[in-house]
Amino acid sequence: EAALPYALTEAQKGTLSQVYADLKSGKVMNRLIQGDVGSGKTIIAVLALVSAAENGFQGALMAPTEVLAKQHYETVEAMFRKYDVPFCAVLVTGSMTAKEKRLAYEKIASHEADIIIGTHALIQDDVVFARLALVVTDEQHRFGVEQRAKLSNKSQFAPDILVMTATPIPRTLALTIYGDLDTSMMQGKPVGRKPIETLCYTGEKRNAVYEGLVRQVQSGHQAYVVCALIDESEGVEARSATEVYIELQATYLKNIPCALLHGRLKNQEKEEIMTRFAAGEIKVLITTTVIEVGVNVPNATLMIIENADRFGLAQMHQLRGRVGRGKDQSYCVLLTDNDNQETLERLQVLRDSDNGFFL
Repeated sequence: EAALPYALTEAQKGTLSQVYADLKSGKVMNRLIQGDVGSGKTIIAVLALVSAAENGFQGALMAPTEVLAKQHYETVEAMFRKYDVPFCAVLVTGSMTAKEKRLAYEKIASHEADIIIGTHALIQDDVVFARLALVVTDEQHRFGVEQRAKLSNKSQFAPDILVMTATPIPRTLALTIYGDLDTSMMQGKPVGRKPIETLCYTGEKRNAVYEGLVRQVQSGHQAYVVCALIDESEGVEARSATEVYIELQATYLKNIPCALLHGRLKNQEKEEIMTRFAAGEIKVLITTTVIEVGVNVPNATLMIIENADRFGLAQMHQLRGRVGRGKDQSYCVLLTDNDNQETLERLQVLRDSDNGFFL
């Protein structure tokens, strides 16, 4: 903890001490960490997993997508290398080759692996843990109760449970859904992150916005363009991702590497596009809300949300959290062709607040 290149925020320290107290209590931990978008929940999970490993046990972290699982794994690996942490982390995902999976399973079963990170591939019968004592699920609302239970049941102990979500849930609802969980609230952002500037424009400013997108890319950054639909729909007046992609490729993004990402693509195609975007090969991603959760590309500094009036405020707040993850100033531009006063007032709320709990 002392070696980290940044100081933990007060909110992170408070949450961490609650987690440590639970781990030491001799009772089974059941804790939900509700942290706003970008509040630094991942490092809490990593420190908890390290604590389990330090005590001679294994810890598992389950994430809802391969992109996210891989991202967590790479973060942990890099930290372990940098700080000479003597623990072994392994990754388990569905798209790994049979040989890669077999090697990972052997390390998990023999306790060579201390920290196991993966998708719901972790709950498959082939994965046998040696001494699983802590189970962390990230973006927990993406998993069913049975999936979570199945992972816990792979342990000969009753493992400690830590669940994390960036989707704020009103307390009354949280009690209904997670009545058995203690809750830690994390607000505020890690040190050094600049607030994201949110701008709201109607359609006549669209060209100027896309000229701004080109400038961001020319200055070395990356961007997202988010659309409400995959394809054009007769009943809905909204620009589809496919149509925007074709249009931008022919105009503003003519000589700029861009890609189209949506939920109908095969998993492998999605993973490939996201990996290339994260590596900086793809500069602009034209996408639907599939990128809403957890994607961490610090070089992405601009998000344009087309037909912003078609999205919920909490959903746009989640989307906006995909930028502003590096040290550079980031922007989120809400575009709407609807000049209805009520619609515009609703979008102003997002422009004026970056607090997911308030939204």
